[in-house]
Amino acid sequence: MFPSWLSPSSGTVDMSDGRHAVLGTPLRSPLLSDQEEAIFACGCFWGAEKGFWRLPGVVTTAVGYAGGEMTDPTYQQVCSGRTGHTEGVRVVWSTPAIDFSDLLKLFWECHDPTQGDRQGNDSGSQYRSAIYTTTERQMALALASRESYQDQLNSGGYGPITTEIKADQTFYFAEPYHQQYLAKPGSRPYCSAMPTQTALADFEGADYKLPTSVWNQYDWSISHCVLRSDNTPISLS
Repeated sequence: MFPSWLSPSSGTVDMSDGRHAVLGTPLRSPLLSDQEEAIFACGCFWGAEKGFWRLPGVVTTAVGYAGGEMTDPTYQQVCSGRTGHTEGVRVVWSTPAIDFSDLLKLFWECHDPTQGDRQGNDSGSQYRSAIYTTTERQMALALASRESYQDQLNSGGYGPITTEIKADQTFYFAEPYHQQYLAKPGSRPYCSAMPTQTALADFEGADYKLPTSVWNQYDWSISHCVLRSDNTPISLS
């Protein structure tokens, strides 16, 4: 059985054999006892998904729609801006290998969370920044990290963070051609994210597990860093 808030969409990969184009793992398998999941929205989901699938300890990722009112929306409907959904990435990870804190670090650093219903050249509510949690600890860490990051952004001259943080939002898988889009032959390299080049510092409850060598693989000072990086997961060896 799948969690009640996780819903299949009519235009998705087949539930029985849909596998991650890079990691080779099932897109929709039930969680194991040492796994967690959450949804992150940070602009166009193509580039966002690649940023997350490269992290050591991530089991699988998938793109889709969350935070809206319509049931089973299509890409075209979400793009209209009338369904209330944002483009998001569902991330499943192994808790012994990576902490939610690490995922929050990538989330805050990979885009500009102060832009409201916009990210770079993409505008509309479907591109808003959001974190949708599935546990009480995730919610506490998301809120604490937002407060900490806001202090850092203030020092850099940025405005208020507009990131939406909610619990247990229904996730609808996007159509097959969107899944791991940037890793597929013939894909159009595109990413709208505009990193602030502000690193997330320590915050209350944080328990980072990934070493500095992993974060050195992301250079947010380079335009479209995610697009320029390799598709393969980052190795700890």
